[in-house]
Amino acid sequence: MLFRQNVLAGIASGDVTLAFRRWTKPTVKDGGSLRTAVGVLAIDAVDEIDEGAITDSDARKAGFADRAALAKELTARTEGRCYRIAFHRAGDDPRIALREAADLDGEGRAEIDRKLARFDDSAGMGWTRPVLQLIAVRDGTTAAELSAAIGMEKLKLKARIRKLKELGLTESLDVGYRLSGRGRAYLDGE
Repeated sequence: MLFRQNVLAGIASGDVTLAFRRWTKPTVKDGGSLRTAVGVLAIDAVDEIDEGAITDSDARKAGFADRAALAKELTARTEGRCYRIAFHRAGDDPRIALREAADLDGEGRAEIDRKLARFDDSAGMGWTRPVLQLIAVRDGTTAAELSAAIGMEKLKLKARIRKLKELGLTESLDVGYRLSGRGRAYLDGE
């Protein structure tokens, strides 16, 4: 579930606590969580709703001026049913603290080594270190550049880079990627 920048600001301030989406199948569930640029959201409820039942108050809680503005947004997608998603900000994205944790002891380094080896094994090729080394050369290295350099399809590579992000080794920029402090510490220690 993606949010526009103004809605993310409302989530961060606590003013936005609802979202409305038209889906063929919900992509979040009651009791689940969702990471966003402003932190982790706890999903309180996901309910199918008739669009006519949405109020101006609901629309404002979703970051819109009124029901009409929200309805216009919902018409952008014609297939599926309308869902009301209630949530609250549950805290910061844990990957932020992880990527800032640059003090790697022997056990921490060994754990990263094991996980990178599993990623490489499951891909049938050693891609993790070459990608980390290419990203280390220049902040903003794009998936297209990385894809061309290592000979892997871009969408497949982007999915794999998300695994590096989960380990706190990389972070996404508006355009491209960069190594985190943890990622630099890991490479510098090799």
